[in-house]
Amino acid sequence: MAPIRVALIGLSSSAKTSWAAQGHLPYLLSPRGISRYTIVALLNSSAAAAEAAREYFTLPSSVKAYGNPDDLAADSDVDLVVCCTRVDTHGLTTGPSIRAGKAVYVEWPLVEDYKQAVVLTGDRRVDNSIIGLQGRVSPIVLKLKEILHSGRVGRVLSSDVRAYGNLLPNDTLPDGLSYFADRKVGGNPITIAYGHTVDYVHDVLGEFSSFQSRMQIQRPVVKIVDGDHSRPREMKSDVPDFLAIHGKLARGKAYVVDDATLSLTYRTGLQFKGTPGFIWTINGEKGEIMVTANGAYVHSDSYKDPIEIQIHDHDTDEVARVEWDWQDWQKDLPYRSRIVAELYERFAHWWGNGKPAGDLPEGEDWPRLHDAVARMKEFDELFQQYDAQKSG
Repeated sequence: MAPIRVALIGLSSSAKTSWAAQGHLPYLLSPRGISRYTIVALLNSSAAAAEAAREYFTLPSSVKAYGNPDDLAADSDVDLVVCCTRVDTHGLTTGPSIRAGKAVYVEWPLVEDYKQAVVLTGDRRVDNSIIGLQGRVSPIVLKLKEILHSGRVGRVLSSDVRAYGNLLPNDTLPDGLSYFADRKVGGNPITIAYGHTVDYVHDVLGEFSSFQSRMQIQRPVVKIVDGDHSRPREMKSDVPDFLAIHGKLARGKAYVVDDATLSLTYRTGLQFKGTPGFIWTINGEKGEIMVTANGAYVHSDSYKDPIEIQIHDHDTDEVARVEWDWQDWQKDLPYRSRIVAELYERFAHWWGNGKPAGDLPEGEDWPRLHDAVARMKEFDELFQQYDAQKSG
């Protein structure tokens, strides 16, 4: 298979977030990545900025530098457009390429809101795509599915998640992430950290058939700090920093009983000192699974500390630790790139096998743009409930 030709949007030496450089580039430039992909173009806010990024990351001079999304979309030498910019630029930068029929990989959240998601995708299935909800293919999620398929704990009766967005302090944002306090942008701890979490939980247990929620702004004013914290300023936030939700799971998963309950609690900021920043329990007929991690980042940043999976066997009353591991090739990559790399791997396998349409077997599938639209529809309902409660 000829390598898939990639254009990166948002790879920049001066970017306020470094996900393109830390999450994507390590795999794409690894020996394994190079055998499947080749970077042929960059798109930034200007051609000059793209040229600067090409030089900074020592990419070949043959890599094209674009400053206009329409020019990139017209480039017949690009197969896959990868977007790692702020969420409110996703539609503008990837829309032309989607309309041109190119494959796209868009980081989560897809766009600012559900309506924009429908506009971008035409509310249709988009097989030729990836959405950056990589938690679905994390080793923790894959191991949980394996346990549940095995019947070791019986069918799932209920599940509970408690997660803390503890990469940020309780009441402070860096200047480059001040938009986290501006709901209309669409990127904030609720849509990002909680969004990733609830997505892979649904992937394991199924979707809600109905849910009730409450969100709260606990800290309506947050401090915005620059790099050296020398001149903090205050900003009013309209983004909730606490969420509690519970609902009935839709029927369909063979290892989940009909009408099982799922509840989740998410809070931005630090958890109680000395306790895990993430606890997920899955209560089954014969036992219970518990996953613990340092925060709500099982999809990305939680792997610097141990993540544990334990099973309590109700018959023996014994608790056993379940071992999990990365694939050998993933261990050669930094943590932030390992799960992203699995998305690229599955997409390349599909591409090399002739790009079959429709659903794929478990173990080969990955989340795509139409999956993102479904998740954004859930968030639309979540925020509608919040707005109704505010006005009630």
